[in-house]
Amino acid sequence: MRASDPTHDLRPATNGSSDPSPKILALISFAVSTIVLAHYYRYSQILLSGDAVAHINIARRVFDSRTPGPMQLGTVWLPLQHVLTIPFIILDVGWSSGVGGAIPSMLGYVLGVLGIYRLVRDGLRSRAAAWIAAVIYGANPNLLYVQTTALNEPLSMALLIWAVVWFADFTRAALTVAPPLSRPELERQGGDVPVAQRPAPRALHLCGLALLANILLRYDGWFHACAFLAATAIVLFIAHRCAPLTRAIKKAAWTFLFLVAIGPAAWFAWNAAIFGNPLEFATGPYSAKGIEERSRRLGDPHHPGWHAPRVAALYYLRDLQLSLGSGRLLVGPPKQTAFAPTAPPGRWEKPWLPIALFGTLVIIFLARGSWPLLLLWLPLPFYAISIAWGGVPIFIPVWWPFSYYNTRYALQLLPAVALCWAAAAWLLMRAHRSPLWRAAVIAGTLVVVAASYASIRYSVPITLREVRANGGARSAIDAQLATVLRRLPPDASILMYIGDHGGAFQRATIPLRRTIHEGNRDEWKAALQNPAASADYIIAADGDSVSDAVRRHPEGLMIVGVVEAPWQRAVRIYRPIK
Repeated sequence: MRASDPTHDLRPATNGSSDPSPKILALISFAVSTIVLAHYYRYSQILLSGDAVAHINIARRVFDSRTPGPMQLGTVWLPLQHVLTIPFIILDVGWSSGVGGAIPSMLGYVLGVLGIYRLVRDGLRSRAAAWIAAVIYGANPNLLYVQTTALNEPLSMALLIWAVVWFADFTRAALTVAPPLSRPELERQGGDVPVAQRPAPRALHLCGLALLANILLRYDGWFHACAFLAATAIVLFIAHRCAPLTRAIKKAAWTFLFLVAIGPAAWFAWNAAIFGNPLEFATGPYSAKGIEERSRRLGDPHHPGWHAPRVAALYYLRDLQLSLGSGRLLVGPPKQTAFAPTAPPGRWEKPWLPIALFGTLVIIFLARGSWPLLLLWLPLPFYAISIAWGGVPIFIPVWWPFSYYNTRYALQLLPAVALCWAAAAWLLMRAHRSPLWRAAVIAGTLVVVAASYASIRYSVPITLREVRANGGARSAIDAQLATVLRRLPPDASILMYIGDHGGAFQRATIPLRRTIHEGNRDEWKAALQNPAASADYIIAADGDSVSDAVRRHPEGLMIVGVVEAPWQRAVRIYRPIK
């Protein structure tokens, strides 16, 4: 492409330094994030998710443990979320309240809002469309709830958004060829690097860093990195056909490859060094497949989408609809048991996917040079594959098995939906030059979004319904167990598997260094062989490893209490007979 050709589709929309919107959005999103956190904290709902509690306690164990250190980070969950959480839970109040664990998620929320605005503004050259995308993204009630917890989806979404932002910057710079320059001009502008290509290396470096962070946060990032590598190779091939690649871009490409490769390599090495198996995170007893195998009873059918990627994708998209608009809640026994809705969908969820598809076509055919933005759709194939073959089921209340599990995963497609709705609005705004028409398009879009999101608030966000349904009973037994723990002598040692009820120590503000738990490895294994001699108190939930150890070695133990709650395994407290 020559400099004389029209290249407005490849250039950023505006000079970012002259756009006040990012500062305004940062203030608004920070305020909204804080207000929503205060709301859900007031109603004791930020610690309902068992995964959120586990994330906080893993981070706490790094410095509060009988064997503190990086080995407490474990093997299945990637380490970045826990490392980022540590500074905010050093104080007991940040740990026991759960607020410290929410801070990285809140940061991810704010960064995601800013990133989606920047992406649409530069990709479609429209501030109005960028504001629409930012509102769709930032006002989603499900995202607003999840960002008040220690779950890592908000930060992962932000990292994907910014990786696409910087990759789009790289693409624009790499595919824009400057006119031939005289030798004095080349020397004055930095040697052999054309003006148009000078930002390309920096943008590719930043993209690589965002992908590396996501690789160390969620396994989604591994899939994203492979796709970005392929896209980068395509861009470099096209750029090389237009003009020879500069040394700076070649060096940046090698650096990019290193950044996206070092994360998985380091995690393989970590698993091999600590557990003797580089694939422990994927095949071990605490992996997704291991949990699925333990939780499925013999003779039970497999989860929906098992070895069926098409069905898996349909479940994922249906979950996305329920995360964007209110579906009718299931009342009474299900009328069908096959793969079909038990009730007609709610009206406000209907337009989301068709308009998102229309916006995708707009980007492909009418917004030339904006194809990198479609990398935001990567979560769809990733989760279709993960559900089908990765042991990662999604259950939704309107399709079999009519329950809740992993519903928050659909939020990973929220950036793509926000982008494509903004693209559809952008096309409509371009259809007529009248300011009144432009205002009508913006107002109409926001009214539909507001009504849809209001319907979610009315029926309760599906991510909150899930943790209420699945975490309410666990939270109740944690509260009872915390009351028991507070009554124990302040210097008493405790043997307990904290993977299920670590929240009890969190609620009671009892240091984890007083416990012998699964993260202590050698001491833990020895304690299971002789529970009576290992600690002052032994706490066992029916069916866990401590309960099995007590059943095998009951000698020298007496039961001193039982904690029970509906739908939860009983927790029994023992002490050695002196």
